[in-house]
Amino acid sequence: MTRPLDETEPLEIHPGDVVVIDAFDDVPEHLFQVEEVHEDCVTGIALSGPLSGCYGEPEREMILRVLSADS
Repeated sequence: MTRPLDETEPLEIHPGDVVVIDAFDDVPEHLFQVEEVHEDCVTGIALSGPLSGCYGEPEREMILRVLSADS
């Protein structure tokens, strides 16, 4: 289930979630699996795009939506 970003309420993100990260620099929009959630960023691994398999710490503002949640 896709949960779109809603500016009126904070986006709920949990470890295990797969999220869409907005494009930046020369990196297109891509999927990212969240390992840890922090106040200002998340940590985890890119699942698609040129950074696939790489560790990252994108800021929460870069998350466009949550595609799936770890149940």
